[in-house]
Amino acid sequence: LSRLGCSTSYIGKIADDEEGDLLEYNLMINDVYLTNLIYADSGNSGKVLGFVSDAGDRALYVDPGVNDEISIDEINPLNVNACKILHYSSFVGDSFYAQKELLKSLTDKVILSFDPGMLYVKKGVEELKEILERTDILLINEGELKILFEDYYKEKLGIDDELSFRDLAVNVRNDGIDTVVVKRGADGAYAINEKDEEVKIPAFKCDAVDTTAAGDSFNSGFLYSYLKGYDLAKSCTIANWVASRSVQAIGISGLPNLDELEEFIETL
Repeated sequence: LSRLGCSTSYIGKIADDEEGDLLEYNLMINDVYLTNLIYADSGNSGKVLGFVSDAGDRALYVDPGVNDEISIDEINPLNVNACKILHYSSFVGDSFYAQKELLKSLTDKVILSFDPGMLYVKKGVEELKEILERTDILLINEGELKILFEDYYKEKLGIDDELSFRDLAVNVRNDGIDTVVVKRGADGAYAINEKDEEVKIPAFKCDAVDTTAAGDSFNSGFLYSYLKGYDLAKSCTIANWVASRSVQAIGISGLPNLDELEEFIETL
């Protein structure tokens, strides 16, 4: 989001080590505000070991370090309530409970965006209920949507038939989340919102080198568009394009900057 010209801060925790210095440096050179970065007195900073196949598919092995030890006392709610959008992603350990506690301090004006990822999807709907009830924008891939919600809605609706990704998204939307966006990889994106906009947007054809940051890149493009007030179709198109740029290079090196994004938007 910062690369796309949005004023961005980050809530996370690092230790006094080489990895922490690198994480801090990468945030700084990308103009991310460090006001909410937490510095641990001991422990180690998080690390991710990534493996990428010749086809661009990836597997990640995570040692979260102190980033999984964030407590609610280390987060300044005044800073959080000063933002337009608060985006939640997933943690392995105790930081999940800090996320839940932080919800109690949020004002209604803060838009909550949530990408649960497989780590949180495996927790199930009941464990995520407090976050889901406060979520305004749900960003989730098709496989995670099915794992998280299919059995839940089969039981709730008293049916045995398989539910499509659209069925699931519509039910989630009807249960109160304003905007539901389903990331479908090579099949593009589907989205529905409280304005009764419903879109299916195809993906951009490209040669994938590394899909590591595809989902988060999509999220950044969508949230940028949301802040700009674009309609759902344009937002998903921009999100797909940002994701397509990301997968054509290793790691996050393919993420576009604001000039590149604005040049693309002019073609729409």
